Amino acid sequence: MVRICQIVGALAFVLVVAQPLSDSEACGQSAEAPKGEETFKDTGQVLLAKLPPGVLIHRQPAPDFKPTAAYRWLDTLLEASGRDAVRNKPRPTILSRTDAIVLTAMYDAWAAYDAKAVGTRLGGKLRRPKSERTLANKEKAIGYAAHRALLFVYDEDQDWIREEFKKKGFDPDNASTDVKTPEGIGNVAAKAVIEYRRHDGSNQLGDEPGGNGKRYADYTGYQPVNTPEKVVDKLRCMPIPFSDGKGGKVSPSFLTAQWGKVTPFALESPDQFRPPQPPGWGTEALNRDIEEAVRVNANLTLEQKAIVEFMREGPRSTGQSGHWLQFTQDVSRRDGNDLDRDVKLFFSVGNVVMDAFIACWEAKRYYDPSRPYWWARFQYEGKQIEGWGGPGKGTVPMPASEWSPYSPAEFVTPPFPGYVSGHATASGAGSRMLELFTGSDRYGAIALQEAGALTGEASVSSAQMQARSGKPAADVPESKVIRIDLPTFTRTSEIAAQSRLWGGYHIRTDNEEGLILGRKIAMYSWPRYQAYFDGTAKLPPSAVTRTTEISR
Repeated sequence: MVRICQIVGALAFVLVVAQPLSDSEACGQSAEAPKGEETFKDTGQVLLAKLPPGVLIHRQPAPDFKPTAAYRWLDTLLEASGRDAVRNKPRPTILSRTDAIVLTAMYDAWAAYDAKAVGTRLGGKLRRPKSERTLANKEKAIGYAAHRALLFVYDEDQDWIREEFKKKGFDPDNASTDVKTPEGIGNVAAKAVIEYRRHDGSNQLGDEPGGNGKRYADYTGYQPVNTPEKVVDKLRCMPIPFSDGKGGKVSPSFLTAQWGKVTPFALESPDQFRPPQPPGWGTEALNRDIEEAVRVNANLTLEQKAIVEFMREGPRSTGQSGHWLQFTQDVSRRDGNDLDRDVKLFFSVGNVVMDAFIACWEAKRYYDPSRPYWWARFQYEGKQIEGWGGPGKGTVPMPASEWSPYSPAEFVTPPFPGYVSGHATASGAGSRMLELFTGSDRYGAIALQEAGALTGEASVSSAQMQARSGKPAADVPESKVIRIDLPTFTRTSEIAAQSRLWGGYHIRTDNEEGLILGRKIAMYSWPRYQAYFDGTAKLPPSAVTRTTEISR
């Protein structure tokens, strides 16, 4: 691996020599805070008032950038996802599916105006003549498709979605199904995708037998074998107490325990690439992984903390599906994509990450393993260890029973089994799909992140953040702005996976097997996406093919 360092200073970026990057090394460096920067409280990301020429900064378009209609609709989708995270707290599985539904509806509408491409639900049945394959018609069709799909997945936010549609110059009340018009194409394409996904195993409507009537509720009867009062099997998952922000505690249940039953887009079945059995309790492999997680937690650098937060995101997190779509937007800007390429690229990444979450959750439910939060307590029971002491405390000695990840008290660790890592699986899939689609592993972006901004340490000095046993660190820079290098898609996925070990959410095995799983999914799926693009795809038997409501 190589790291190409780009140093921030007086808004200039200077290339320095590449150097080896070990698995345990943070791909980040402290950077002098540039003048005129703006830090977003929701993400901790630092954006520059003026972009240096030729530098690709994550999530920061140049002032003269002209996004395609697909890019703008993806912006709207990501904002809708952030709003959903505020209402319902971040739900990565659900967000990955909503992203895929909206982006698939957009792709299917766009395909009607392409010479070869076929849609995922109606194939080539919506194909329009060459004279109608204009940019204006494509933009209008994907707009109506996005609007209808957004209303389906985020019906709690209908007023906002309608207003956003109006702002873009469209009529939210136009429900035409006349496919001689782009409005009709968009509405019909979206309807077919919606009907296909209405009962796909996600329980979006809360009407699956066995559920409690609530949307996205588990209907499979999952119950943890362990409780904090009675530990039956130390390997298995157990609820983790969070602060409720009001002085009390709450222990969330397994989020979307049913997700391994959701219909994938390109996989034959959710368990098609099920990862191997994880290490058992008391084995040398698991003991080694737990020891590493505890040791890393006690020695986190400022750079590693920034990377943990960059990949974790904050209360408006769009999940790893949203994050990889933001990486994809960086690529769109870098390559100067047109509308056709953006539609296909976003569709590919959105769906492969959805499939990654489905396969990942199938493994989580099948193996049901715990996380470092409990394992550190069990392995070092009755002993003193070192660990993160909380905001502004740095590393302190503590009883093993008080060990905690580098995370806010309101979100100690994700509320579901650990094996395999969702971040790693989604990142393995998204990164490999970007490599396959673009034909290169090159990414070349950087991100600027303020360390501590998302873990209650925004007002804490870097010296206090890195304190040991109450003594502030003397060898850290004053600035907490960290430059994170993202040289390749592969390295970015590895950083995402490593961040989960550094954060204390996962052991190494969770991350390594997650990356492998995600990459397998992308490699297997890529020919299917290509077949849709070149018109050779055969629709699956479950595809909606009825066209009785289509006006010709």
